[in-house]
Amino acid sequence: MRPGLRNAITDVGGIRVGQAQDLAVVTGVTVIVPDAPAVCAVDVRGGGPGTRETDALALNTLVDRVDAIVLSGGSVYGLAAADGVCAAIGQAGRGYRFPQFGAEVPAAPVIPAAILFDLANGGDKSWGEDPPYRRLGRQALEVAGVEVSQGRAGAGFGAMAGQLPGGVGTASIVTQDGLTIGAIAAVNSFGSVVAGDGRTFWAAPYEVDGEFGGRGSAGLTAAADDWGLSKASADGPVNTTLACIAVDAELTKAEAQRIAVMAQDGMARAIRPIHAPFDGDVVFVLATGAKPLAEPRPLAVARLGAFAADVLARAIARGVYEAQSQA
Repeated sequence: MRPGLRNAITDVGGIRVGQAQDLAVVTGVTVIVPDAPAVCAVDVRGGGPGTRETDALALNTLVDRVDAIVLSGGSVYGLAAADGVCAAIGQAGRGYRFPQFGAEVPAAPVIPAAILFDLANGGDKSWGEDPPYRRLGRQALEVAGVEVSQGRAGAGFGAMAGQLPGGVGTASIVTQDGLTIGAIAAVNSFGSVVAGDGRTFWAAPYEVDGEFGGRGSAGLTAAADDWGLSKASADGPVNTTLACIAVDAELTKAEAQRIAVMAQDGMARAIRPIHAPFDGDVVFVLATGAKPLAEPRPLAVARLGAFAADVLARAIARGVYEAQSQA
């Protein structure tokens, strides 16, 4: 098994990514867009999450497909990024339709979103009543494509991963039977992505082809309370790692939900500690349905979940590695 052509979430056919940054504010937005509405699920583990429309993804709700996923900086202000994306997608005629009302009633795009805290990073936050996030959401959507910038980009533009620069990372894997699993992460974690030596990534055992420096795993040792380069003095909701997994398999919402749960282990493999009271960690899963799932289905879902966790660990390390090189 090898990464896809780009080693990115966009190796999953029909998935595009757009990103936009505001250099003065030191913040940004990442939008993941399926070409057609995709089955979606979410798993929220952080103690301080900020989300939009995640309740709509519950297993007993009406909606099982979404039109886009938005990851944003800006804390609560960043949720407005989804407004810009929603308006543009709705204008294009995409979204949930209400046939009983006819064409005169606009479609309702389903745009789940999650935010991270980057308000204390030194950027100019004196935006008054006009935060930049609605604008950034539309800009990110407008440039969505298959190439994905890493490091200081999009939702990770103003992020910190423990005491290191945070950022956006992505990775993929293609299985022997032709399924593709991709991940993208915006890393703004309380915990550290490197061991106590300050150099070895916790995700080192999962690295492929030196994609985050090829530093090896010899430095992976830690005492129970050794958190390395974490934000050891953090107090309050100033963190969060956001992620989206995409697969080209045909899944039900319940199956996608199980993969989202399993993919959270990728955060635990890459960040120490994770899911703290002041993290807002969220994992979305998108399933495009392009390929049938093998039988027996529970085993196939378990396999995809295991791949998703590994790919997410790699994406997290790649994001921080690239951000370090840009600092």
